[in-house]
Amino acid sequence: MPVDILKVFIAATLTFFIGIGITPIFTHYAYRFAWWKKTGMKGEAMLGGETTVYNALYGNKEAETHTPRMGGIIIWASVLVTTFVLWVLSVIVLGDVVDKLNFISRNQTWLPLFTLFVGAIIGLANDILDISSSRRGAPRGLSRLTRIGFIVLLGIVGGWWFYAKLGVIALSLPFLGEVTIGFLIIPLFVIFMLGLYSGGIIDGIDGLSGGVFASMYGAFTIIAFSHNQIDVAAFCAAVVGGILAFLWFNIPPARFWMTETGTMALTTALTVVAFLTNSIVPLLIIAMPLIATSASVILQYASKRFRDGKKIFLITPLHHHFEAMGWPSYKVTMRYWILSLVCAIIGTVLALV
Repeated sequence: MPVDILKVFIAATLTFFIGIGITPIFTHYAYRFAWWKKTGMKGEAMLGGETTVYNALYGNKEAETHTPRMGGIIIWASVLVTTFVLWVLSVIVLGDVVDKLNFISRNQTWLPLFTLFVGAIIGLANDILDISSSRRGAPRGLSRLTRIGFIVLLGIVGGWWFYAKLGVIALSLPFLGEVTIGFLIIPLFVIFMLGLYSGGIIDGIDGLSGGVFASMYGAFTIIAFSHNQIDVAAFCAAVVGGILAFLWFNIPPARFWMTETGTMALTTALTVVAFLTNSIVPLLIIAMPLIATSASVILQYASKRFRDGKKIFLITPLHHHFEAMGWPSYKVTMRYWILSLVCAIIGTVLALV
């Protein structure tokens, strides 16, 4: 048990300091090569037309064209470096303690590490296209359908891995026990991955997404550890360390934004972790900030589509609605953090029942 605790603690701490260490390198190149949009963002409604509320809040902000994007690189890069360093140490340094610090394992962390990396690369491609296209006019990365297609494909691969390689055919439901669903684990996995990915739009205010994701991965660190899935717990702890390093520089005024390379990596990997720990129902509570944010966009669209243009919210996603109500951005962020912690605690307790 002491070695297991040390394993989780070292994974988080090492990733944090590696993230802090690589940030000056990232910011040097980000500002030198202007990794930001060259034209200000103008919102466009899903049903067409200009989003006047959004443009009033953000359309003319200088930060839109002077804050580097792709800050999510700091998170996933620091996690991958930590993973590699601990693996190398376990190979070249003799001793049981050092060997146990390595958290790479076929049945626990191959899939979340793979998903984190693939999601990061797809998101990175989107961000690069978004930045480069803004120099020629309106910013445009990968199309929405293209990104959804990648997520579906990644979800199918992940779901198949659980079904065919890990033999997962049942889900554990609190107070009900095991429920066998067989091959339906594959489409269910895809649905959850799409749902969490859609919540990535929470990356819209300085510091907001970092605090929310840190709470969620912190919760699954505890859940995995309590299930004796120490490698998964160490992976989640490493992600928390990377997020905290990112957050150190992302609090207002943010030196960079997470954007797609971070949100896609974190949401897809979180889906894998939830299925690995058999905590699907707790995930719905722990990830409630993401779900509520995504749901606000869907409800707004449905209302405008079927209620003759009537809106439920002043603006979506939900965090911008609160800003439009007059809340300062820091107040929105802090209250989201508080709600994220509450949801994480409730979800964790439910998972341990």
